Amino acid sequence: MRLDKFLKVSRLIKRRTVANDVSEAGRVLVNSIPSKPAKQIKQGDIIEIEYVNKTVKVRVLEVPSGNVTVQQASLLYELLN
Repeated sequence: MRLDKFLKVSRLIKRRTVANDVSEAGRVLVNSIPSKPAKQIKQGDIIEIEYVNKTVKVRVLEVPSGNVTVQQASLLYELLN
């Protein structure tokens, strides 16, 4: 699954276009490497998102095959910070 789609499906970022813009700006790191929106995400990857006033670091626990419910979204990742 693409990085921008995973960020939207997991609800770490509200909209896919915003996820796309944030990753294009270099504010999303996958395994400590700045990543483009098309980066393929796999289980075990570490994603860091730099917001304006904080940084969120998560480990990918599961990559869904499609959309998920709100309750399932928080089960896709584990907060590390």
